[in-house]
Amino acid sequence: MEKAILGKKIGMTQIFSDTGEAVPVTVVEAGPCVVVQKKTVENDGYSAIKVGYEDIKEKKLNKPLQGQFKTRQLSFKKYLKEFRIQDADKYNVGDEIKVDIFQPGDKVDVTGTSLGKGYAGTIKRWNARRGPMTHGSKSHRLVGSSGATGVARVVKGLPRPGHKGAKKVTVQNLEVVKVDPERNFLLIKGSVPGPKKSLLFIKNSVKN
Repeated sequence: MEKAILGKKIGMTQIFSDTGEAVPVTVVEAGPCVVVQKKTVENDGYSAIKVGYEDIKEKKLNKPLQGQFKTRQLSFKKYLKEFRIQDADKYNVGDEIKVDIFQPGDKVDVTGTSLGKGYAGTIKRWNARRGPMTHGSKSHRLVGSSGATGVARVVKGLPRPGHKGAKKVTVQNLEVVKVDPERNFLLIKGSVPGPKKSLLFIKNSVKN
């Protein structure tokens, strides 16, 4: 990973390209992130940095988390995440990572928690087929057969009703359309996972 940043999803809109084409974009308020800790190959066996994002009151953190910021004389942050960056040596504790590390045209991977949709049946959750609606059928939206009966249990991996959404999702190879360093805005073409105000992890694309 060469560059990465944490951000918050603002919402979707559209902008117009130089040719007049309407481009759907997601607005992300990315950074600034503060480097809280640096890890090196000599001391830790790998190269990485730990960053903090979004200010928070001291009383809302537990003692161990408070200590990470107090010992380094940094402001308290709500989110902490470790970035395995190849050239971590160029960063020092207290440095800020801002949205200008990306440029228009860059390809990025965006990771977030998908929108939770509550408890759902197999038709909505797994696109299952419903049962007959007429001729006395009483199996309209039921689960149906669970497979073999000799094993006396439900085999793992069967599509069952349950909680839909609220899972970690990564969308790859999205294009950065515009960067606004003054407002810390990153405009990314297309949609990204999660509801508004949800946390996003943005890094350079691994498949570009």
